[in-house]
Amino acid sequence: MPSGVDTNLKEIVASTAFGPKEVQQIRAAVAADFANYRQLREAVQTLEEDQNVSPAGATKLGVCYYLLGRYRLADEMLRSADGGALAQFYLGKTFYARQHYEEALTAYQSATKAGYDRDACTLAQVETRRAMGDNPAALALLDQLSGSVEQTAEYLYQRGATVAATGGNPVEAIALYERAAEVDSRHPGALFGLALENDRRGNDDTAMELYQRSAAQFPAHIGSLLNLGILYEDRQQYERARQCYQRILESHPNNPRARLFFKDAQASGDMFYDEDAQRRTDRLSQVLGVPVTDFELSVRSRNCLQKMGLMTLGDLARTSEQELLASKNFGETSLVEIKEMLASKGLELGQLATEKQSYRGAYEPEVMSPDEQALLSKPIAELNLSVRARKCMIRLGIATISELVRRTGDELLECKNFGVTSLNEVREKLTSHALKLRGD
Repeated sequence: MPSGVDTNLKEIVASTAFGPKEVQQIRAAVAADFANYRQLREAVQTLEEDQNVSPAGATKLGVCYYLLGRYRLADEMLRSADGGALAQFYLGKTFYARQHYEEALTAYQSATKAGYDRDACTLAQVETRRAMGDNPAALALLDQLSGSVEQTAEYLYQRGATVAATGGNPVEAIALYERAAEVDSRHPGALFGLALENDRRGNDDTAMELYQRSAAQFPAHIGSLLNLGILYEDRQQYERARQCYQRILESHPNNPRARLFFKDAQASGDMFYDEDAQRRTDRLSQVLGVPVTDFELSVRSRNCLQKMGLMTLGDLARTSEQELLASKNFGETSLVEIKEMLASKGLELGQLATEKQSYRGAYEPEVMSPDEQALLSKPIAELNLSVRARKCMIRLGIATISELVRRTGDELLECKNFGVTSLNEVREKLTSHALKLRGD
């Protein structure tokens, strides 16, 4: 950046003429040189020292809080602002960041009425509708737009992301992302979309470069930071991975994935695996993978469990009492026996019922040898998967090899960050044990 940018950034924040143009200048300055982030914080501190903040000053301070990722303060300040177009638009942005989607839609509508750019408000509503899972409404809003807005990077990105969310043609989505990046080579969403498509196809080098470009923008794209961190972990660059997750936690301190991944990266980098959270996770995974054959069960109970394909304690923890009792020859006596067995390991029937899959496994236990059953009962850690694949197993609730082979390749690919490279890795690991995914 040219010299004097820091002073200019402070002047922009202090300017009485503060609007969308000035906000874009702040974003560009920090994206070009992240050292300006400190200058922005100092400028905000100066604003905070004013004991009598005017409604216009509250708008400015609220927008700056939003840019810094201090969403709770942004919410409070923008609610007390002048109620103008800028305040309403960034109140909507703040609501969106806090996942208060209905409130975000209301704020964007108010911003439109107050005179904020109608197209920008509509595109913001598209993003919100998509986050709510209302993809038809998002497409309907996009179809209402016409004219020059259709050639903007934001429009092209929002249409591409909506096409992807509806399960449309991936080629169309990629083409839209590419057009958006051609219009604005620094558009964080378009870069993230392209990175994600390359990531899924195993083009790790290209994906990393695109994630890096997206994460370099301001405010940074959270998805880009998460996925970039995973790529760094795959390459054992744990300090860089931690930095990615830390940037998320600075503005989203309760983001569960960032917190989990940060701890994981820290444990991997320091080679310490005895942290409390890590121990609990490992212990639970091991317990869930214990085969039911390790326990002294009655012949009736053992045969019923075998016929139902319930081979591990994890299988039972995902099964309800009603499901067990619905099985032929499984009565109250067997139910008490199973409950006592689970209780001895600190588990209960149905406690993981939300993870229950609706399909039977590809390998039926009643036609398998004891050695084959023992293999399927082993924890997923036995496959020595990469960081990325292992984290996807955690997100999918897959604790044992048995649970893995019940999945199809397409079902695994639905997991975020799990692409073709990871799928091929899983298939190779299973093949080495003479196993395969369901449907392969």
